[in-house]
Amino acid sequence: MHMADALLAPAVAAVMYAASGTAAGISIHQLKKDDDTRKLPTMAVTAALVFAGQMINYTIPGTGSSGHMCGGMLLSALLGPQAGFLSMIVILAVQCLFFADGGLMALGANVWNMAFYGCFVGYYLIWRPIMRSGWFGSGKGALRSRIIAASVIGCIVTLQLGAFSVVIETSLSGITELPFGAFAALMQPIHLAIGLVEGLVTSAVLVFVYESRPELLRELDAADAGAGKHSLKTTIAILAVLALLVGGGLSLLASGNPDGLEWALFGNAENGYSENMGLDEEKFGLTSAAADKAAEIQEATSVLPDYAFDGSDAPAGTTVSGIVGSALVAGAALLICLAGGFFRKRKRAA
Repeated sequence: MHMADALLAPAVAAVMYAASGTAAGISIHQLKKDDDTRKLPTMAVTAALVFAGQMINYTIPGTGSSGHMCGGMLLSALLGPQAGFLSMIVILAVQCLFFADGGLMALGANVWNMAFYGCFVGYYLIWRPIMRSGWFGSGKGALRSRIIAASVIGCIVTLQLGAFSVVIETSLSGITELPFGAFAALMQPIHLAIGLVEGLVTSAVLVFVYESRPELLRELDAADAGAGKHSLKTTIAILAVLALLVGGGLSLLASGNPDGLEWALFGNAENGYSENMGLDEEKFGLTSAAADKAAEIQEATSVLPDYAFDGSDAPAGTTVSGIVGSALVAGAALLICLAGGFFRKRKRAA
């Protein structure tokens, strides 16, 4: 669902930067009060895992399309909505600047569409109410069921909201080639399927964390959870290895079909599927001085454009991208945590 700059008018892009920036500022302010030391390694490794997971596009059967996870629900269930949202900003910024995935002018919109809904709407309106409810009764089996239900429902709902926001943003940008009703009729069903798969993947990871270190999950009653099977260090190590395997290895198996947004815009007629909106990929959308400047910056900063060595389709480029990107995201997340801890100590000392 990474939007390109050509899908947005500069004014709409600026509004979305302001909205996402406001949410980020509020998140930083609220995290100043958070002294949970477990968040430091957990934030780093889960952010890396989400980055790696986003590299794997999975095929949506019968459509000629594919999808990838967003990760907001996963991160907010483990870190809380504020830290999850900031982690998603790190992921999307690294993808944009180092891998030219999603437009730089569109970064504010991409943060809103892919991070805000999953982290805040998904957490406060879906994850927290379900985890605090009496759904499925009591006991460990009931807790697992609530984790699965919250993950699947949350991912489906928040991806629907994100997809609908893309339709609204392009409509407000005045892209007449994308009539509101027709574009929405393509975007919503395909992201329903993508959200279902993400929900199942998210629930699998969260159930593993529940079995290993249940205290890492938000809104989980520790008294009901019981003891975990692994130590915190072992759990973090397993997630770190999983991130490297996914980003450096499984990413090579990613589907070559267009993702949900690209599929809606351009179709996949060359492989025998629908043309959908049938836009010309080389000529679609808007041009602006702001978008041109953003493209220049991206060209200068992207060391592995499209997750590959420049000018090469060698599989090694994907592997290196997965490993390097995961490390960059983990390092940036660690810096955020360390900086937050530093300023909290200064405030207490003062």
